[in-house]
Amino acid sequence: MAKMQKRSLDSTDETKTFLKGYHSIRQIGGTTIGVFYLEPGWTWENCIKPIVKTESCQASHTQYVLSGRIRFKMDDGKEEEYGPGDLAYIPPGPPGHNAWVVGNEPFKAMEFGTLDVFHSMSW
Repeated sequence: MAKMQKRSLDSTDETKTFLKGYHSIRQIGGTTIGVFYLEPGWTWENCIKPIVKTESCQASHTQYVLSGRIRFKMDDGKEEEYGPGDLAYIPPGPPGHNAWVVGNEPFKAMEFGTLDVFHSMSW
């Protein structure tokens, strides 16, 4: 039988760091909750592509932006920028996407139910 659960957002199961950022995950009630933290100057192309070795990000993202701004560009050319209070859904590839932090403020977002797949990629 399922039961209520409580957990601090500061309590992580795993954290992966990379150039100019990190992402961490935690599990609760069968759902993965992640946090992305990206510094100004972070780009997927420069900071993640060398690790995952794909031409663009193929993972999906369902996010709530806490602070900062990020811009996603799909391989088909469509672009969208997200900032504090925005909900974002970026579909999985193909087509994939690139992304970069906009401005001088760090980007922080909560990610729901999708970061575990990204997190488990070969690093």
